[in-house]
Amino acid sequence: MFKKNVFQGKQLALGSWITLAHPAVAEIMANAGFDWLAVDLEHSVITIREAEELIRIIDLCGVIPLVRLTSNNPDLIKRVMDAGSHGVIVPMINSAEDAMKAVESVKYPPLGKRGVGLARAQKYGADFDSYKEWQKDSPVIIAQIEHIDAVENFRSIISVDGIDGFIIGPYDLSSSMGIPGEFDHPYFKAAMSKILEASARTGCPPGLHSVEPDVSSLQKAIDDGFKIIAYSVDIRILDVGARLGANHL
Repeated sequence: MFKKNVFQGKQLALGSWITLAHPAVAEIMANAGFDWLAVDLEHSVITIREAEELIRIIDLCGVIPLVRLTSNNPDLIKRVMDAGSHGVIVPMINSAEDAMKAVESVKYPPLGKRGVGLARAQKYGADFDSYKEWQKDSPVIIAQIEHIDAVENFRSIISVDGIDGFIIGPYDLSSSMGIPGEFDHPYFKAAMSKILEASARTGCPPGLHSVEPDVSSLQKAIDDGFKIIAYSVDIRILDVGARLGANHL
């Protein structure tokens, strides 16, 4: 617990996504060698109780546990942070105001507005002082850029103090443009270029969720300069691996 934020700086931070609540899934993924793992509450049926258990397992395996939220909800942020998450991935950040709301929800006053309680994160009260210091600048706060409005407001979003980086959600972004899943469409490519050019000028670490478990796509993302990369998701890794075996003969 109380690890330094590895998303600050220019090194590659490679992680993955968890949508299955069984603790063995988190343990297998955590022992695979990822830097971080995100428990996905947005597109799964994982409960807050199950999320706490997954966070605990990931943390005890020495990997950074994050939570992808259902929404930019201060009450949910407070609960997952108290459960021991080292940070949050916040969907649909479309403005600087959205980004500031997320940061304020993670941090205690006077830096933020998060309510103070005693739970797993604070070692049930035994190490509150250390946690109080840690939460000032070490929690990971990642903005998801997944709407055309976010592209238009991108510079102001990533300029918010406390935002450590961003992850592009390609499916939602393309859908907001009226071209769902058409990643080779000129409009989508232009939006991606705009994001990456602005990111390079500001020094904000760019991120991408590479959904399919394809190492060539992962390498391309690295070669393209992405620093925060989510490599696939547990259900796609399971599905693709199973089909490779089943269709081998």
